[in-house]
Amino acid sequence: MKTVVITGCTRGLGRAMVPLFAEAGWRIAGCGRNGAHVAEVGRQFTKPHFFSVCDVSRENDVAGFCAAILEQFGPPDLVLNNAAIINANAPLWETSAEDFSRIVDINIKGPAAMMRHLLPAMLKRGGGVIVNFSSGWGRCTAADVAPYCATKYAIEGLSMATAQDTGGRVAVIPMNPGIIDTDMLRSTFGGGAGGFPDADDWARRAVPFFMKLGPKDNGRPMTVPGG
Repeated sequence: MKTVVITGCTRGLGRAMVPLFAEAGWRIAGCGRNGAHVAEVGRQFTKPHFFSVCDVSRENDVAGFCAAILEQFGPPDLVLNNAAIINANAPLWETSAEDFSRIVDINIKGPAAMMRHLLPAMLKRGGGVIVNFSSGWGRCTAADVAPYCATKYAIEGLSMATAQDTGGRVAVIPMNPGIIDTDMLRSTFGGGAGGFPDADDWARRAVPFFMKLGPKDNGRPMTVPGG
């Protein structure tokens, strides 16, 4: 039985992927910040799955979550660093230092911490795939989302450099999921987000694609088909 780790599993893209991995016979180790939402997912998807409260911006949270994964399941086969937030639409000079730091802490430090705590065991075993969710705004820019763009550009570089560090023994991939109608997109696009596929439609394309990733994809900036 293969194991997938999904950060930000209680809403949006993360939540949409959970039932599809479960149906495919994968064990899921998922986390989110909201305890009630984590408990709700855990009630729907019981053992062998494992769900835990974890704020990926907190090193101690990530350390504890990853230690529990390794103890229960061993090194995961697939890690989906999906958890992220976006700034409220505003030019950079109207974004507070606190808000900027929070975006950096979740969007960059979160995936870095997950890799720091899981990669040694995955490398020792000699396999696995880590997908760090980037964005179209990690490869181009737009007004009013400079902090978010900065974090996703960082994910591209972080992933490709770490891929060089692993040498392909564990594949590390920056992934643009595409444009999907989620709460995050609605915060930026407003009603215009409704013109894009929803998270469930996206997951039906994305999950089989993620399952097929392997060493050949190490360090390649990729986009979910149809994204």
